Amino acid sequence: MGRLDGKVAIITGATSGIGLCTAEVFVAEGARIVIAGRRAPEGEALARRLGGSCIFRQTDVTVEEQMQALIALAVEKFGRIDCLFNNAGGPAQTGGIEGLDVERFDAAMATLVRSVMLGMKHVAPIMRQQGSGSIINNGSIAGRLAGFSSSMVYGAAKAAVIHFTKCVAMELGESGIRVNSISPGAIATGIFGKALGLSTEAAEQTPAVMREVYKAAQPIPRAGLPDDIAHAAVFLASDESSFVNGHDLVVDGAMTGGRNWSQQQAGYVALRKAFDQGAG
Repeated sequence: MGRLDGKVAIITGATSGIGLCTAEVFVAEGARIVIAGRRAPEGEALARRLGGSCIFRQTDVTVEEQMQALIALAVEKFGRIDCLFNNAGGPAQTGGIEGLDVERFDAAMATLVRSVMLGMKHVAPIMRQQGSGSIINNGSIAGRLAGFSSSMVYGAAKAAVIHFTKCVAMELGESGIRVNSISPGAIATGIFGKALGLSTEAAEQTPAVMREVYKAAQPIPRAGLPDDIAHAAVFLASDESSFVNGHDLVVDGAMTGGRNWSQQQAGYVALRKAFDQGAG
């Protein structure tokens, strides 16, 4: 405990899933935080539960003026910003390239990419003045390899986030500011339900199902949890990662490492049987 003592952080998308869990863990580690989300009742309830170390501001992260106001609030209340976790996101349109709707494409890019740009743009001068800071952007393994999201638009947006992170890291690193991304694997949150068209309320009830569905998707025999990403964010926000910059931290239980060992061995057994049958 206490790995973030004295630090001030902003966490977007904090009313559910990874953002909510990260808010809890950051406060437990000693940080003072400003959390943002579109759903005021959920955000205000979380702030009350976390106490005086947490302030909520209702924010649409795609709107520049609202992101400016969020960042200004953190400076007004706490005097500095040590970490910005650009976590807010959401599902994007599914289906093939020929069926994509331009308005839905633009809306997804605004939520997933523009919001990250706005956060970095407006926190950068504050961190430059301080001479330090850590920006963390939420990527995805879908941004590293095709076929890891139900939406090609989501994958493309997250690829943009990962590369954008590296580009900005090269600039801001010269001012003592670290910029990194975290790419989660199959994390049991409501985003999968939202992607399949469930209401927000119904989607928030699906993580238990996701834990079961994804427990064999990677060598580690369980689905990823929001805690896994929250603790990775603690590392990147803390002084323990003071020489980590421009890095995409993959937290996926080795889902993207290759074929699972047991599947590979089962394939060899099937191949051997086919050889034996062919020889007969």
